[in-house]
Order: sequence, then structure tokens, then C-alpha cells
Amino acid sequence: MSSAATRVDGALNQEGPATTALVPPPKLRRRPALVAAAIGAICIGALLAGWAWTATTNTQEVLVARHSIERGSVIEADDLARVQLSADPAFKPVSAAELDRVVGQRAAMDISSGGMLTPGAFTAEVVPGAGDSVVGVALTPAQAPGLALRYGDKVRVVVTPAQGDDLPAGTPLSNDATIVGVHTSDETGQTVVDLLVPKADAAVLATRIATGNIALVLDSRER
Repeated sequence: MSSAATRVDGALNQEGPATTALVPPPKLRRRPALVAAAIGAICIGALLAGWAWTATTNTQEVLVARHSIERGSVIEADDLARVQLSADPAFKPVSAAELDRVVGQRAAMDISSGGMLTPGAFTAEVVPGAGDSVVGVALTPAQAPGLALRYGDKVRVVVTPAQGDDLPAGTPLSNDATIVGVHTSDETGQTVVDLLVPKADAAVLATRIATGNIALVLDSRER
């Protein structure tokens, strides 16, 4: 037994240490969907970066309304603000450098708060023009319509009877006019309306208004 065991051990010693077979690395599987998604993400990132660069380099300082400006109102410096915007050139925004030119002109349309000014938003039209006059009238709630009056409204100033008098016979006396200004008096709380009328009618209208026996009638706003 001992001699056989010795021969076996000698044979093992002669063979030396056992060798380990090298296992080849696993082959990587390519996934076309993931590759396409990665390329798409890179392209989208490039587009977003380009858009951001364009947006920041195309900004300009323009004029916007600090608050709502009614059509016909004289535009004051406090009505406007300078803002950096990335505006579409197709809108032709008014540059902040033109502030002095805009101030003193009239709003040609209603401009909402935060609205960007364009060349068509204001006008240098003079009110009253040649052949016209502006007559002011202070109205109590009983003399004015319940609706809010606006620039450009067509109205009639109708003569009403004095207290204790009878209604005038026939068609009531009236004057056609266009509203070019509305504000509330801080002293009386009455609504003060500026009326544009032909120059030839201004004296008669002012006389009727002075009696206090008038009412303002709002006509259709359809154009």
C-alpha cells in the first residue's frame, strides 16, 4: 500500500500544478434602439442649446404698458416701462429708445397692462382738429348711462325740463357728440366727459350744459 501511494504521489508531483483554462470575455450585444435614443437625445440637446443661445442674443429693450391704457388717452412717461424681451421682429416692437417720441401722443387703441407697444398703438392726431371743439360736462349718476363710457363712444346731449316744468313739446333738443375723454372729479365724484363737437355747435351745447338740465344718451357702439 505504501509503495503504490508513493508512486501515485510521485506521478502527481511530476505533472506539476493544474492549469486553469482562459474563458473568453462575453460578446457585447448591440442594442440599436438604445443607440438611436442616445443620438436623438444628443440632437435634441443641441437644438435646445441653439434655441437658448438665439433667444438670449436676440433680446431687445422695448416699451410695454405698466397698466391698461384706454384708447384716446394721452400717453405719459409713467404709463410705460422698459423691458428686455425676445420679440418677433414681425411685430415691429417700439424700441425703448423711442420713449420721448411716444410720450405725449394718444393711444390709438386699448393697450392692456403688460402689452407691447407697436407703431400702430399710438397716434399724433391732434384733438380737437380743425373745425372741431371740445366741450366738457360734469354728470351726476342720474344724468349718465349706467355703462362705463369710453373714448370714441357716440353720444347725444339731450335737453331735459327743469324741475317743475313740463316736458318740451315735440322732439327734445339734442346735440350729437363723440367722447374724447372720461375721468372722475376728485372734488365732486362726478363723471367728467369731454365731448368733441363741430365748432359751430360748441357755444349752444355749452349753454345747455350750463343749465344742468341735460342727460347724456349713449348710442350704438356697432361700427
